[in-house]
Amino acid sequence: MKKSIIIEKSFQLALKGVQFYQQVLLTNRDFVTERQFLKSVTSVGANVREAHNAQSKLDFIHKLHIAQKECAETQYWLELMVASQRISEVQFDALNKDCEEVFRILRSIILTTRRNLKLIS
Repeated sequence: MKKSIIIEKSFQLALKGVQFYQQVLLTNRDFVTERQFLKSVTSVGANVREAHNAQSKLDFIHKLHIAQKECAETQYWLELMVASQRISEVQFDALNKDCEEVFRILRSIILTTRRNLKLIS
């Protein structure tokens, strides 16, 4: 069975996030921002996987909402790390672009599913 685009993209985002975290640890001490970033970036894909095993369409939507919130939190930690000069603009741009793409896909899936369930008009 072929994986869905959101499963693949969220997994790749998590993988890049883990690699980024490992790279940052080579040059900086571990701070709360980096650990929080790691937690949120890996949580996106985990919640997407949970959504694909949801017990109902409403559960599916709920889990994707959680993934979307984790994606937004990941962007917050990236913004904070670049503002506090913990990471470069180049590092920020690469990860933030991927995060933004996953966020948009999640939003689209949520809206389409809600529309199909006639939860919105």
